[in-house]
Amino acid sequence: MSENLRNGSGSSSSSLSSSFHDTEDDQTIANMLAEDETRNAGNRQLGKRLSHLDSIPHAPRVNGEIPDVNDATLDHETLSERLVTYGLSELQMEGDGNCQFRALADQLFHNPEYHKHVRRQVIKQLKNHKTLYEAYVPMEYKSYIKKMKKSGEWGDHVTLQAAADRFEAKICLVTSFRDTCYIEILPTKKNPKRELWLSFWSEVHYNSLYTSGDVPSRLPKKKYWLF
Repeated sequence: MSENLRNGSGSSSSSLSSSFHDTEDDQTIANMLAEDETRNAGNRQLGKRLSHLDSIPHAPRVNGEIPDVNDATLDHETLSERLVTYGLSELQMEGDGNCQFRALADQLFHNPEYHKHVRRQVIKQLKNHKTLYEAYVPMEYKSYIKKMKKSGEWGDHVTLQAAADRFEAKICLVTSFRDTCYIEILPTKKNPKRELWLSFWSEVHYNSLYTSGDVPSRLPKKKYWLF
């Protein structure tokens, strides 16, 4: 009986500790976002460069197959040409499976190393709002969340939508897709408070986007995707 009480107490203490950590994490992130008006203004100016482009409706989906080398090379060339055309440059993210979350972290917090915090917030959004995302996931939803929680698991367009919702952001993707070069991902139920700019080398890699000449000097510590 006393052992059960001890176990129950330990479980309760662990739960309270986890809840406190989540609350503290949320508050820290909220404070950081609130202080970032300068970056938001800069991204809105960046957005004016592509304001004439039509954005296709965004449909959240999981990742498709990685293209073969020939297709991937052609896609990368297409993306590079588009970035030059619109005066944009990439801050390269590490190719460790966390590139989407690193790119989002760079856009949100000026630091790709905050990718674990971004992933944690996205997972929380997916858990708390299952009805918004379940229909787009072609597997058991709990299994999808369990998989996506792991560091190194590639983000997809479902996690991008969850990030847009969680951070109240318009996520702007300049892509290597052959049928469209630009996609906007908007929050489901709120007006966006900020813009996040990413490049998407289809099914291969995400990077953080800047106006050419304004790319910060932050450099990845490990090898990143680049042909």
